[in-house]
Amino acid sequence: MRGRYNVTYLISKFQVSEFFLMGFPGIHSWQHWLSLPLALLYLLALSANILILIIINQETTLHQPMYHFLGILAVVDMSLATTIMPKILAILWFNAKTISLPECFAQMYVIHCFVAMESGIFVCMAIDRYVAICRPLHYPTIITESFVIKATVFMALRNSLTTIPVPVFAAQRHYCSQNQTEHCLCSNLGVTSLSCDDDRTVKSIYQLLLAWTLMGSDLGLIILSYALILHSVLKLNSAEAASKALSTCTSHLILILFFYTVIIVISITHSAAMTVPLVPVLLNVLHNVIPPALNPMVYALKNKELRQGFYKVLKLGMKGN
Repeated sequence: MRGRYNVTYLISKFQVSEFFLMGFPGIHSWQHWLSLPLALLYLLALSANILILIIINQETTLHQPMYHFLGILAVVDMSLATTIMPKILAILWFNAKTISLPECFAQMYVIHCFVAMESGIFVCMAIDRYVAICRPLHYPTIITESFVIKATVFMALRNSLTTIPVPVFAAQRHYCSQNQTEHCLCSNLGVTSLSCDDDRTVKSIYQLLLAWTLMGSDLGLIILSYALILHSVLKLNSAEAASKALSTCTSHLILILFFYTVIIVISITHSAAMTVPLVPVLLNVLHNVIPPALNPMVYALKNKELRQGFYKVLKLGMKGN
């Protein structure tokens, strides 16, 4: 018992106070060159989503539940990108690799929370499209402003509460010697691999089950919604009506497929013994910055009302100059 007490005392005594985020594994000598494309992606994400919000706010024809969800998605996307990109750019530009343990666990929580929130908004948008296409006569009474508010509040509470165990379990571990992680953000698996605890398995399994339950239930609801939409569209006698109905869902499906495919790939590459550790690290970073930059462009290209709003805002800007 005394020996165990001494070991515990030594572990707590030599607990590290900060982590070193080394950046992208295997390319430390030239990783600063990645700062330019990453900075451009970040600026594109901010400017495109701000433009989407301006268009939705100024155009009265876009004051509809579908566009309210799109505006919420824009806010979530900007928040997610801002959570990680300033620190990544500081690492690449100024070699600012240190991050305190509380800051690291806070970043871990916010990343998980916003990724889960984005998944939840995709569910809300899928339900919106299902009701609009399969129950068009009931759409005004089901998808109301009250529904948007309630769905958003529910998703915010669900994701903010269910993701708390991720940083809490990570913070409960002891980090007594190694404090350098081959990453440029505080990912859960990357940070917890530095701990010197022996009982990692149970908590790691719990966290993976939590993630798969949360994201898996969202993906299941989305698949069900679009399966019902497809079934309803195939029963339409008019090819033009079917084409119009499907075109409104295409942009959603493109973004949803990209979002969940990358999450699955990241999970597999992190769990497997990767010979090229750069792959999961790069994917993890890109997954947090490409969707925020991609989402507004896909919606603007596929949505006629948004395109018209963009042209109006652009013309007003040109007249003002």
